[in-house]
Amino acid sequence: MNAIVTRTPLRLRPDPRRVITKLFVPGEERPEHESRSAAVIRRVMALDEGTACAALTRTLRLFEGRHRDVRATFADHFASVSHRLPAGVELSESRRLLIGAYFTHEYAVEGAALCNPSMVAHPDQGGLAPGHLRFVLSVRGIGEGHLSSIGFRTGVIGPGGALTVEPLPDVTTTGLLRDSVYGKTPFLAKLAELGHDDEVSAVLNRWLPARFTDVELDRVLADLHPRLVARQEAHRTVELIRWIAACNYTSEFPGDTEVGGRVLWPTGPSERQGMEDARFVRFTDEDGGQTYYATYTAFDGVDVAPQLLQTDDFRTFRVTQMTGSAARNKGVALFPRKIGGRFAALSRGDGESTAVVTTDRIGDWNEPRPVEAPGKDWDLVQVGNCGSPVETPEGWLVLTHGVGPMRVYSMGAMLLDLDHPERVLATLPEPLLLPADDERDGYVPNVVYSCGGLLHGDTLVIPYGASDSTIGLATTSLSDLVAALTGRRAESR
Repeated sequence: MNAIVTRTPLRLRPDPRRVITKLFVPGEERPEHESRSAAVIRRVMALDEGTACAALTRTLRLFEGRHRDVRATFADHFASVSHRLPAGVELSESRRLLIGAYFTHEYAVEGAALCNPSMVAHPDQGGLAPGHLRFVLSVRGIGEGHLSSIGFRTGVIGPGGALTVEPLPDVTTTGLLRDSVYGKTPFLAKLAELGHDDEVSAVLNRWLPARFTDVELDRVLADLHPRLVARQEAHRTVELIRWIAACNYTSEFPGDTEVGGRVLWPTGPSERQGMEDARFVRFTDEDGGQTYYATYTAFDGVDVAPQLLQTDDFRTFRVTQMTGSAARNKGVALFPRKIGGRFAALSRGDGESTAVVTTDRIGDWNEPRPVEAPGKDWDLVQVGNCGSPVETPEGWLVLTHGVGPMRVYSMGAMLLDLDHPERVLATLPEPLLLPADDERDGYVPNVVYSCGGLLHGDTLVIPYGASDSTIGLATTSLSDLVAALTGRRAESR
């Protein structure tokens, strides 16, 4: 069956030059170790001014070209540990920056692997020749400690499916946290889902506006009745409220950065061990407006949870948690428009089969309806989607994955009814894409896996991770694929 898929020569490999700056606190590399920050600061303070200035000059020479504003980073990291200075001590700017440099390190976001891409049309299609489409390719970068982040590549699809990927900028940048505005309904829904629908949550429900800020949340919590606050359970609820607020945030990149140089770095406590497998989709609302959404897996080191990204421009990203029985595992993928006036998604809430779920609120997913369960020899371990469905006149085309013997991941396809996506119209009996001989070795062997393809004319571009180490790009004719699914002769589109 995989004869209808053509692998292109393009291969994206992990780039160890893609480095970001992170706060580094000596001694806290592992949780059981104690901070050595005070000792490091004392040693820097003991340097004579000439040595300190020379060390800063040497450090700036080495790193200024690798980061957007390394001086600002050093100043910020100095501020984060400045409480360790003796009271009343005044330092020169160079000494402050040098201390900040000692509390900074580089992290290679793709140092270990690059995988699990999804592809959408770029929000800026200006300056292209007829028949060309600019795209954004999201990627999962994996670095030291198996920390995953979401990065991007950009490129162009030309006539006949010709593909080019644009060179990466020299500097990689993470976003800056911006003030968040929370929705009361999803906030309280998450609190209730976690088992804390109590008197404190009732106070929030009574006094918070429909949309609120951190300042408004702080004000309501500060005004809790003293007898209510004294209860042990109230302390747990308040702590959880703070945790939920931290998990829902907005990240914004400077306007002078390029999409390909931006990296979404784990920020909220629910994702402190990684942001994995983003499935981006360009969503068209009923009024014609368009928004980019992505569902991704947040991993805190113990639990996984699907979360939602929202952006209009790939510069400002809003991160929100999701709730519901269908949003408790990996593999949620949104449909690109509402169906019957409701948001729709594919999910794998039970961990091994695919379901369709609809909702009036995009963050709340309940009552999944099964559409595909393990049943073929190459998917008996589990099945799932490989990204958001693609709309065709014949139905919703869904790229799928199956896990078989020796944990081999293969890709397949199925067709769902346009108006009733819980109805399966057709499924490929054999894999659409299997790991090739030169794709079997890597960070996670024997895997081909995608988080979403892009249709351009009759060409369906399928980006895929190969053994969680590199990214390949394949193409197939949509009409040929639909014909293989339906058994009807292919018609050119």
